[in-house]
Amino acid sequence: MTGATSGLGRAMAEALAAAGARVVVTSRDPGRAAAAAREVGAGAWGLAMDVRDADAVEAGVAAVFHRLGGLDLLVANAGIGMRTVHPHFLTEPQPFFLVTPAGFRDVVDTKVAGTFLSVHAVVPRMLAAGGGRVVVISMNPATMSRRGFVPYGPAGAAVEALAQIMAADLAGTTVRLNVLVPGGATATGMIPEDVSDEVRAGLLDPAIMGPPIVWLASAAASDVHGQRIDARQFASVHPGL
Repeated sequence: MTGATSGLGRAMAEALAAAGARVVVTSRDPGRAAAAAREVGAGAWGLAMDVRDADAVEAGVAAVFHRLGGLDLLVANAGIGMRTVHPHFLTEPQPFFLVTPAGFRDVVDTKVAGTFLSVHAVVPRMLAAGGGRVVVISMNPATMSRRGFVPYGPAGAAVEALAQIMAADLAGTTVRLNVLVPGGATATGMIPEDVSDEVRAGLLDPAIMGPPIVWLASAAASDVHGQRIDARQFASVHPGL
């Protein structure tokens, strides 16, 4: 699972581990990856991997397949938020022309290139092994075109389009690819500290991602492909999961 040391990724890693999966959590920082794996629990492995670097991704994926003997599920979740380009993006929207080129590239490279490179390295191996699952984590469509959300919004839109095309390319194969979204803003480190108490009270718990990701990894979802699953709606439809 890429981007699994905090927020949505951490919540999904914990849910999968609790369901009995052997989980690999990745981060650019080896220390954070190792610490997160220890906290996720027995059987979890922390792997340092920069999803922006094709060689690093290929080496990381190869290490996973060698150590675990295969990979049943890839969760493409790596991403950095608007706080990296403008700490007060919710209360003081910043126009696109004030975003630095370096800040723009870092978000886009992590979210878009990171998703492509991770799936690109994993899928051929899954096909050769007889199948697997890929889940791409996306966002609310309104966020993709929200004022002051360059580059996070456009990067999210690109990830969504990429996932749709990859799912179409994989139709008829043994690999299932779906998109999972939280269904609203979540209480993660991507939310700035200066938001109002009212806004903070309305944030979703990242744990909402647990039940749908476990379901997508299960036999019950073996034929689910090319779907966009909203975690909040999933919770209302499957209250017992």
